[in-house]
Amino acid sequence: MNKVLVVEDSLTVRKILSKLLEDNPYLTPVLCKDFAEATRELEKGSDFLAAIVDLNLPDAPNGESVELSLSYSIPTLVLTGNFDEFTRSQLLDLGVLDYITKESRYSYNQVIKLIDRLRKNLTTKVLVVEDSVTSRNYICSLLKKFQFQIYEASDGREALNVLSEHQDIRMVISDHRMPNMDGYELIKAIRHERRMQDLIFIGLSGTNDGVLSSKFIKSGANDFLSKPFYHEEFFCRVMQNLEAQEMIQTIRQSANIDPLTQVYNRRYLIEQGGAILAQNTLFSGVTVCMIDIDNFKEVNDNQGHKAGDMLLQEFATLLKEHFSEDLVVRYGGEEFTVISTRALKEHLGNVSQFINLVRSTHFTQHELSITCSIGICAEKHTNLETQIDIADKRLYQAKRTGKDRIVASDS
Repeated sequence: MNKVLVVEDSLTVRKILSKLLEDNPYLTPVLCKDFAEATRELEKGSDFLAAIVDLNLPDAPNGESVELSLSYSIPTLVLTGNFDEFTRSQLLDLGVLDYITKESRYSYNQVIKLIDRLRKNLTTKVLVVEDSVTSRNYICSLLKKFQFQIYEASDGREALNVLSEHQDIRMVISDHRMPNMDGYELIKAIRHERRMQDLIFIGLSGTNDGVLSSKFIKSGANDFLSKPFYHEEFFCRVMQNLEAQEMIQTIRQSANIDPLTQVYNRRYLIEQGGAILAQNTLFSGVTVCMIDIDNFKEVNDNQGHKAGDMLLQEFATLLKEHFSEDLVVRYGGEEFTVISTRALKEHLGNVSQFINLVRSTHFTQHELSITCSIGICAEKHTNLETQIDIADKRLYQAKRTGKDRIVASDS
């Protein structure tokens, strides 16, 4: 849980911020009504994700609360009732994240949105590619203020090596003019690699070439900034691109996740089947389990479809927890698929444990006792579809021969 320090003398504003922060399951507010209370809280030594600070407090009328939170190296956001351009510029130069006025509900939502962005940034990796050490240090300092994990490169070739070594980097911010490989060639090389199609790329240039931005974007860049830039514009571009990427990922995720059970759906399995098989060597192989809840229709008939849905949800949760290292898919109806690349003996032992676990578990508020049948294909085949078909046939063999059992071969 991430603690957020709120220093605000208005009880109404404290209540609003507290409610909005508590609505986020990852954030916990620590409320202080004045400078003295905030000082005592900080002296306790707790780690804070961020601080939301009022500029004018009864015992700190001249922004002392901002200096206090910054002195503890806490990312600080100023929320104030008065807008003053000179003060705003001073505070931003001092290192505060943003200066937001209490104008409307949108202002408070904007504060929470920024705090949650900070939380996400703790695990967001950004690569800065710039041959000028001064410019690179400046860009890195801006990103570090917003809690990003930073990697650096001095040209395009070095950047590709860093991207190869750290494949979870989500964003590249690159200058145009660089030795060995410039930013324009870098974005073309990145977009040539399939695994980096979703990587965010923001181009930078100090030249006044109006065509350059369109060349960058046509080659695959997400955005472009001319230098020198004001740091607020820089952050707006960075945040907007991250939000756009996350929205796309959410849409994709919704297309691949079964809405009832929250495990992967059959579409995802079909799309990823070839990749799963291709990633495994001749020695490791893939094991496919087809798992079906026995007598599921009786649950729907006797307890109703709501109870049936709840049973599917709880059964899927049990599958995810038990086969946490494997791919769990709702294949259709009450039938699930588990794809494993683990050692066969280990996986078969896990399957045996699971069927016993199902027997001993009571599901839903109706305390339902159920069993399941499992068909397994561990033989190597040229495609995953063949393994699924074989495992499915063995599943129905288990059904025909009494249910509540595992069939792993045709004999």
